[in-house]
Amino acid sequence: MNFLFITDPLKDLLPHHDTSVALMVAAQHLGQRVLSCTVADLFVEQGQAGAWVQPVTLDPQATPYVQQESPERVNFNEIPVIFMRKDPPVDRQYLLATYLLDQVDPTKTLVINRSTGLRQANEKMYALNFAPYLPPTTVTSQVSEVQRFLEIHEKAVLKPLDGKGGEGIFLLQAADRNLKALVEVSTQGGQIPVMIQRYLPESRQGDKRILVLGGQPLGAVLRVPAADDVRGNLRVGGRAEVTTITPHEHALCEALAPRLLADGLYFVGLDVIGEYLTEINVTSPTGIQEMPDPEGLAQTVIRWAIQFHRHE
Repeated sequence: MNFLFITDPLKDLLPHHDTSVALMVAAQHLGQRVLSCTVADLFVEQGQAGAWVQPVTLDPQATPYVQQESPERVNFNEIPVIFMRKDPPVDRQYLLATYLLDQVDPTKTLVINRSTGLRQANEKMYALNFAPYLPPTTVTSQVSEVQRFLEIHEKAVLKPLDGKGGEGIFLLQAADRNLKALVEVSTQGGQIPVMIQRYLPESRQGDKRILVLGGQPLGAVLRVPAADDVRGNLRVGGRAEVTTITPHEHALCEALAPRLLADGLYFVGLDVIGEYLTEINVTSPTGIQEMPDPEGLAQTVIRWAIQFHRHE
């Protein structure tokens, strides 16, 4: 079976960190033919989606870790499973790629995650569909609204709606004389909305990433921030620790599952602090390589995709 992975250029991926690499290696170990391309390689001809792809062989212990063969032009009707895993930002290039993927025939090809779901599920805003599970949250571009929020909650975290990997996240406090400047810079002078969430002291113990596959929790990792940072993201210095999934978190996954599956969001990452859901990552959720038995988890994802495709 052909498995296609749409990612950033493979040379830019980290073989011992990126979940995309773990999934490609797992597909290879399970006897699947692994193909790779970027969003720039996609095309649609007479309503038929396809791409210029490269067959690849991966060995994370080698340098370079990937061997690429000559490009092939393929029709997506020939590809049973496609993983759309280009990293954010969800910019113009990304959005246009989802329109090309709209032309994939869902009766022949499973796309993880579905293009329509990727478009409608901004990784910050989508969580608002599950407001009872969120900490106090507001989305605004106005300094006055941020000040009002801080009058109630004293401390808050500001997040850009299109950010990634911890970029542009600030801890806000009502007494900070830089508050107006931080909000003005983040909102580009009051033109771009940002998300403001009540600061959760539990975040010092870690921000839990729960990977969810087909509506069911797959595994979790606790990302603990450095002593001098508010962010737990691994790319900005957070430390990965082994953790478990609590009964409350199982119930959270169960509550989210119907909407996730209806939107074609089959493989996602939930960010949880304490008892609260804070974000839902849908573009290229990562974390498998920091969990116990990463090879087994990655193979579970590949086996699920094979079974789901056959069932559909």
